[in-house]
Amino acid sequence: MGKRIESPQNALVKHWKKLVTTRKERDRSEEFVLEGFHLVEEALKQKDTVLHVMVREDVELPAGMDIPDAKRVDITKPVAAEVSETEHPQGIFAHCRQPLASDEQYDAWKRILLIDAVQDPGNVGTMIRTADAAGMDAVILGKGSADPYNPKTVRSAQGSHFHIPVVRGDLAEWIGRAKENGLRVIGTGLDQAKDHYDADVSDAFALLVGNEGAGVAPEYLGEADPVVKIPLYGDAESLNVAVATGILLYTYARR
Repeated sequence: MGKRIESPQNALVKHWKKLVTTRKERDRSEEFVLEGFHLVEEALKQKDTVLHVMVREDVELPAGMDIPDAKRVDITKPVAAEVSETEHPQGIFAHCRQPLASDEQYDAWKRILLIDAVQDPGNVGTMIRTADAAGMDAVILGKGSADPYNPKTVRSAQGSHFHIPVVRGDLAEWIGRAKENGLRVIGTGLDQAKDHYDADVSDAFALLVGNEGAGVAPEYLGEADPVVKIPLYGDAESLNVAVATGILLYTYARR
């Protein structure tokens, strides 16, 4: 059997709670906590990622779910309440290392999604998940974007953090790097933009999408060629940024 923690005052429980509630702790430790059977199973498939799996005392594990004794921690309901962030918790959590990409990997990426200051964690998580589904090589989050390891982001991404590298970086540097590596930078905007299906896009591209209200910052958009828009056929003023990203990724990834 693994170990058991009964008190919410336990030092490890306090650390888990900080990982759930504060970006500062996640950044400092390069760790995060995820919740729910599906996400825990996805995490357990990754080598050297899971530090602990926390199982609430009344939870029955599904057949075939194998948690190594060395990683398993049985927790009481009060401890689970400290760590949980959802309305209807499933009572299982994992304390994980954040997956980190290396400089050597960067130059091999031929299809990347660049995200400029998208602030909603649900949108960012959905975009990570969609980039994964569309076969992209990586997601780059620029300054002002939601924390990729915010519990809401992790939940929205549904395990894609373990399938596709997610990097926080300077978008100006990443746009320059993409161009040096022969990637076409496709911007999204309204001024002097062509309809997205009219753009001539090669296999190697970086798609640049922006903030929910302001769009892509002008200094980044000035580096893009082409700039594209998705035509609106009804009366809506705009599309949700995650939905628009999905349409564009699937348009260009299939070519």
